Amino acid sequence: MKDLNIFFSDLSEPDIFSDCERVWDPIKTLRSRLERMIRNKTESGSYSFHLNGVKTTLNSASYQREEKGLYVQEWIDLTEPVYLQELGILIGRGTQLEPSVIIKGPTIIGENCDIRQGAYIRGNVLIGNHCVVGHATEIKNSILMGHTESGHFNYIGDSIVGSYVNLGAGSKLANLQFRSADEKLKDYVNPIQIPLDTGILNTEMEKLGAVIGDNVELGCNSIICPGALLGKDVWVYPGLTVPKGYYPSGNLLVPKDHKPRAIQR
Repeated sequence: MKDLNIFFSDLSEPDIFSDCERVWDPIKTLRSRLERMIRNKTESGSYSFHLNGVKTTLNSASYQREEKGLYVQEWIDLTEPVYLQELGILIGRGTQLEPSVIIKGPTIIGENCDIRQGAYIRGNVLIGNHCVVGHATEIKNSILMGHTESGHFNYIGDSIVGSYVNLGAGSKLANLQFRSADEKLKDYVNPIQIPLDTGILNTEMEKLGAVIGDNVELGCNSIICPGALLGKDVWVYPGLTVPKGYYPSGNLLVPKDHKPRAIQR
């Protein structure tokens, strides 16, 4: 799982994968990588440092908790890139933000993206150009490469998603495997282990979602289990649960009996 070409053709942000042994390694240190990328980009580019129509303190009086982030209160169409330094949020020109979007940093959102009503970007997130993050979609500690769409009711946790991927409505990239009673009582999580043809690979990660290659199609309500690795051009049948493991490029993943049947009630 060292060969990035198995999953991705165009690495527009090569620094993300620098000094990585495994394809999922950027997830382990994504915060520091994003902070470095933000510094490099803002040193060489021209940005606006203010954004109208947003609230930048997320507070809850009932829980006596205050967090820094961006809450969108108006429809916003960015005509120039914006860098909100205090929040660690960088957003490219042409991106649209709809009301009720929440963004926490560090986060980089590319150009000409569509961030729709109710989207929750929880921080440690890199979103490429021409992406859609839609209604009730939640993303945390993840990478979405260019032209990828997560338009409706998606969850993307601790994952890397390639270019031109479509996440059908309700599809989820789960990042936490089942835990035993002992794990819960003693507050620890066993690391995720991925079964491969060469043996069991210990990721040494308590949370790991999926690695999704370019041009993958996830059918509506499909569930991708923690530690699933999908190569390029894989199609996942709607409603299917995909266990951890490696799925080579170009495959169609379907249930054993996926033909609809009509039976008398």
